[in-house]
Amino acid sequence: MKMYREIASWWPLISPPADYVEEAADLLPTLMQAADAPPQTMLELGCGGGSLASHLKAHFRSTLTDVSPEMLEQSRRVNPECEHVLGDMRTLDLGRTFDLVFIHDAIMYAIDEASVRAALATAARHCRAGGGVVIVPDCVRETFEPESSAQGEDEDGDGGRGLRYLEWSWDPDPDDTTFEVAYAFLMRHPDGSTSVEMDRHTEGVFPRQSWLTWLDDAGFTATTRVDPWDRDVFSGRKR
Repeated sequence: MKMYREIASWWPLISPPADYVEEAADLLPTLMQAADAPPQTMLELGCGGGSLASHLKAHFRSTLTDVSPEMLEQSRRVNPECEHVLGDMRTLDLGRTFDLVFIHDAIMYAIDEASVRAALATAARHCRAGGGVVIVPDCVRETFEPESSAQGEDEDGDGGRGLRYLEWSWDPDPDDTTFEVAYAFLMRHPDGSTSVEMDRHTEGVFPRQSWLTWLDDAGFTATTRVDPWDRDVFSGRKR
C-alpha cells in the first residue's frame, strides 16, 4: 500500500492533525469511561501518522504502534514525546499491560475473522483487568455505503508542496467480508512539477453483532454507540 510506504512523507497533506479535532473531542469521553478508573496509560494499535494521537496524548501516557516504519516516522514528528514501537497488531507482545487499548481505522485492514480475533487477542493481552478497549472501524456491514470524496492540503508558505486525492470505495461482493478502496494522488512538488500515484486497498467489513461476540470471546464486556459520522464505536471492559 503506497500510502503507508512510498508516499508516507506526504501524510501531513493527506490526513493532518487539524482534521481530527472534532473526532478526538467526541472520542475522549468514551476513552475516559472505558476502564474501571480514569486511565493513565494508553496503547494505540495501528497509530498511522499519529494525527489523532496528537489530540489524545495530553490525557494519557501513550504508546503508539504501527506495522509501517514510514508511518511511525511521521508520527514521531508529530508526537515526539510518545513511545513508538514497530509491530503488527495481530502479533504484538510488549510484555506489559495498559489501562486502555485503542484501535482506530487501522482495524479496517483486518479482512477476515481470524485477523480481527488476533487483533482483539493482542488488545486483551495488553489490557489490565478492569482496563478498557475502544475500537472504531470505519463501518460495519450494516452501515457500509459505497462512496467517493476528494480531499487534500497545501503546505504553509509559497511554493510548498500540495496534494489532492480522490478516494473511491465499493463492494464487489456483499456476501464476503471485504470491500475495495481506490486512491488517486496528485502531488505538486516544490519545483512546481506534478506527479500521480495510484493505490488500492482491500478492507474488512463485518456485522455489528460479530464485533460484540468477538470482543466478548476476547474477554471484554462490550457495548457500541454510533458517533456523529455514523460509525460504530465499540468499547469494552476487560473481565
